[in-house]
Amino acid sequence: MKWNKILIAILFISLPFFAISTENPQEDSPKEQMILYRIEKFGKNIGPKLSGDKQHQVVNRNLTSPFIVRVIDSLNNPVPDTRVYFEIVQTPDKADGYAIEPKHAKTDSLGIAFCTLTLGDVYGEYQVTAKIRTDHLESVVLFTAHAKKENWVTMLVVGLLGGLALFLMGINMMSKGFKHSAGQKIRMILGKLSKNRITATGFGAFITMVTQSSSATTVMLVGFVQSGLLRFNQTIGMIFGAAIGTTLTVQLIAFNIADYSLLIIALGFAMMTFSKREGVRYAGEAILGFGILFFGMYLMSQAMYPLRTYDPFIDLLGKLKIPILGIIAGTLFTALIQSSAAFVGIMLTLATQGLISLEAAIPLLLGANLGTSITGIIAGMNASRDAQRVAMAYTIFKLIGILMLAFVINPFVDLVRFVTPDVLTEGSTIPVNIPRQIANAHTIFNVLITVVMLPFTNYFDKLICWILPAAKEKKPQFKVMYLDRNLLSTPSVALKLAKQEVLRICEYVEHMVDDILFPFIDNDKTPLKRIELMEEKVDFLRDQINSYLISLTREDVTDQSIQEAFQVMYTVKELEQIADIVSKNLSERAKVWLDSGAEFSPEGKQEIKEFHLLTQRQIKRAINVFEELNLEKAQKMSAKYQKFKDIGRDMERQHFERLKQDVNKSVSSSKTHLELVSMFRTIGSHANNIAQIILEWPGNKEMAKENLEN
Repeated sequence: MKWNKILIAILFISLPFFAISTENPQEDSPKEQMILYRIEKFGKNIGPKLSGDKQHQVVNRNLTSPFIVRVIDSLNNPVPDTRVYFEIVQTPDKADGYAIEPKHAKTDSLGIAFCTLTLGDVYGEYQVTAKIRTDHLESVVLFTAHAKKENWVTMLVVGLLGGLALFLMGINMMSKGFKHSAGQKIRMILGKLSKNRITATGFGAFITMVTQSSSATTVMLVGFVQSGLLRFNQTIGMIFGAAIGTTLTVQLIAFNIADYSLLIIALGFAMMTFSKREGVRYAGEAILGFGILFFGMYLMSQAMYPLRTYDPFIDLLGKLKIPILGIIAGTLFTALIQSSAAFVGIMLTLATQGLISLEAAIPLLLGANLGTSITGIIAGMNASRDAQRVAMAYTIFKLIGILMLAFVINPFVDLVRFVTPDVLTEGSTIPVNIPRQIANAHTIFNVLITVVMLPFTNYFDKLICWILPAAKEKKPQFKVMYLDRNLLSTPSVALKLAKQEVLRICEYVEHMVDDILFPFIDNDKTPLKRIELMEEKVDFLRDQINSYLISLTREDVTDQSIQEAFQVMYTVKELEQIADIVSKNLSERAKVWLDSGAEFSPEGKQEIKEFHLLTQRQIKRAINVFEELNLEKAQKMSAKYQKFKDIGRDMERQHFERLKQDVNKSVSSSKTHLELVSMFRTIGSHANNIAQIILEWPGNKEMAKENLEN
């Protein structure tokens, strides 16, 4: 009996514990609950889009999607009816009007809870936490959202266009800087270019590296063929080389040194402004352009940042992974801005923002390579058939390359990744070196098609000639560019237009004097045809300008306007006489020289080249005086002309000294040598006359005397 009472007492004491266990078997102690439950972003293994994380929206608006979380236990089972607390933990400085709704919510049967964020009135990053609480532990996740300005679309367009404008300006400045320092070398190399396809390819790559544009190289080659300086089949290797040369700009851009762009700009500006050496100034111009290029890319990158979460744009980029769509888009956009480097630069900017993958970039790259040929096609529309073939050859060359790769894009991507393996940061699945991969893909593509096509140069020549067979050449039609008879009633404007047209004559005369040396020094007769054509243009413009100015003098104009008109006509006369000396006297002498097979002695050849260079400088000075009407330059030119004549006489004396020594080459070329020096002196005299008319202008004589006295 005693033991029964003891057992009953023990059972009675234990009943509450059994009742608690039976009543709620799933509820654990606070310590156990802390271990079993945790909170996570909904769909975290799929991406931030499902959870609502990393959204962009305009200030003062609700986010498009709520922030969604899920509470699960250690077995990944959903935990319903658990309270989740939402809190805004970070906002931009001075932000106001932001709110979260609800601030706490219970999970549903799937363990899910959510809240909606209203952004404040200041753009920038907002952060929200979601957490569950136990007695000893909090489980927390963090959401971010970015508020955009109300005019973000406008600012995106402005930033993109402004950045693109700076990018193109930078490329143009780089090109000018390189051309100023290497322009004469290009001409010398071109004059001695052999028919070797490897040499031609290297030269094409060199030109394109200087001009920073394969389109510019194509246009240049169209001009060379149009002018007769090159034949079409000589340009094929250069076209192949242009494809390689154009990749240099993209490789430079891919270094992504935008953080130092302003420093580079400052360095280039300092070199251009403070250096007295011409070569340093040209280098500074190229460096300044290089810095502006990267600053433009920085602006484009900043402008494009909101697109990272703009679903329509992301969906569009996803569609461009389809090769045909990507190629068409790349072709059209590159043709629109006429720069494959600029379009590839935009692609690199997208890649730095994580907006475009290598797979999506390849079709766009192929399209960019095709689109860059449009500029050459436009340049050759009114050119000769041979010149049109240059533009067509570049287009067909790129098209063949695209057809080679369009159906093997995935293996090509593997090749690029083999050359440039993915570089991943911790916790990221997107390579950080996609811009470098895109740049290398551009290079690999162009090198690959060049290597494949180079052995088939002759067959490629025949293909282009078959596509564009020889056509009957029409006599060129000349036209004025600036003269407008409707403006004769405004004499000041009409005179400016006439001077602009005279500058065209100056350009033709300069080219004629430049080209006449090649038959004598390099035994090259191709410039003679071009000189003949330019002589016709000079005569045409002379007649048009004189007729225009005579009509002007018949209007109700002042005496000063009449004097200016006759000054312009006098300049035209002097220029036309220089053109006649080149096209008639020197050209006829060149034909006889080429048939004779004679050669100058090394000393004689060097003298002629030096005096020809001095003659070119005299013409340039005369053009500067005419263009600027600069009295001081006119006086300096008059003084330099005296030295020019003295040098000519010294050269004639040196030539006779060599004749005394009976140098065979000097004897056989004596007559031609003396004629060249004499005619160059005459050309220099006509150039000096252009400066003299400025000095003899009414009122200028007295001013000139005062300058000399001072």
